[in-house]
Amino acid sequence: MSRQYEVTCLMLQKSMQHAFLPMPSHPIAIRHAFGRHVIVEDLSMHEQSQNIAGANHGHRFKLRSCLAAVSLLVLATGCSKSPVPTTAATSDAAEPPTTASNDPLLLRAREVFKPIPLKAPDLPGNPATAEKLALGSMLYFDPRLSATHSISCASCHNLGLGGADNSPTSAGFHGTRGGRNSPTVLNAAYNFTQFWDGRAKDLEEQAGGPMVNPVEMASPKQHVAEQLAALPAYRDDFARAFPGEPSPVTLANAQKAIAVFEATLITPNAPFDRFLRGDAAALDANQKAGLTLFIDKGCSSCHAGVNMGGTMYAKFGAVAAPDVRYRPADDKGRSGVTGKADDDYFFKVPSLRNIALTAPYFHTGSEQDLAKVVDVMARAQLGQSTNPLRGRVAWGDVA
Repeated sequence: MSRQYEVTCLMLQKSMQHAFLPMPSHPIAIRHAFGRHVIVEDLSMHEQSQNIAGANHGHRFKLRSCLAAVSLLVLATGCSKSPVPTTAATSDAAEPPTTASNDPLLLRAREVFKPIPLKAPDLPGNPATAEKLALGSMLYFDPRLSATHSISCASCHNLGLGGADNSPTSAGFHGTRGGRNSPTVLNAAYNFTQFWDGRAKDLEEQAGGPMVNPVEMASPKQHVAEQLAALPAYRDDFARAFPGEPSPVTLANAQKAIAVFEATLITPNAPFDRFLRGDAAALDANQKAGLTLFIDKGCSSCHAGVNMGGTMYAKFGAVAAPDVRYRPADDKGRSGVTGKADDDYFFKVPSLRNIALTAPYFHTGSEQDLAKVVDVMARAQLGQSTNPLRGRVAWGDVA
């Protein structure tokens, strides 16, 4: 039976103190599904990963202005309460119905956001098959794609760490650090381009970049295919995934298979998704207040769509330049790709899905505190300020 991975629950527990507490070893439920076959499997969190979590210490919170929106972003957009679902939708499952509503906030939200579909998206020119999917999942976790045989795609995009690695920048070839924070792979199929600067048009192109990047996996292009072709099991797997091709073991086909796998890494049916489909009780009063602020203050001008981001480029510092530790002068973002000065400091707007699990933040990975991130963005992008956060912050249960 082939496997289609859908990350269906990235569990955030009851509370947070300040911004981050160590994450205990709670399981993440991973759905392996293709057609009508379903297996539910657990994948443990790293015991001390820097995510927002912990037991409920009974702390009260005081949120003012835009900081109330953090409650929505941290909890409602990413996590389901139950770590192991009793049922799992298959790839041919029907989408849940959208219920008619007269709720003004829900109607406003539907104009800006869309729920994540239950079915993984199709990739243009790269149709998914069971064989291609199985091959892609093996390649994603295989460190032999790197020159040192020590780094895989999952090293920087760990499914147990929110699809990222919870590090400011990732360690690559012989420990060399990359220049930017690793974005989450979860729901990446819904981004209009890949990488912070948009240099890859899609998942397929993105999959090949790190393999041959001398700072990351550092494999020469020719070496990737030679390495895979030398392994009998892979020769058979490529032949099944790409039938009819005389020499199917190629870097291009490896990229296609990995992209098909990555497209299945979606996190549907979060509380916010259920709210958008008409379940008014999916968000509590604080989260609804946060959503109202998020829209009213203008955050949703950039963070919109299925991914609450990933649909456009925006200048980091549209109103006021942020501190250099957040926006260093030597990384000019999109203009490094286009060569146009007008693109200086433009970056792809990141997704806010599962945001509680993907610290540290910004392309520099320079901020751990999500409340501080909200304040920095309010000042730099909107010319507004949030009132200081006082006392300790604790989140209640999500629906």
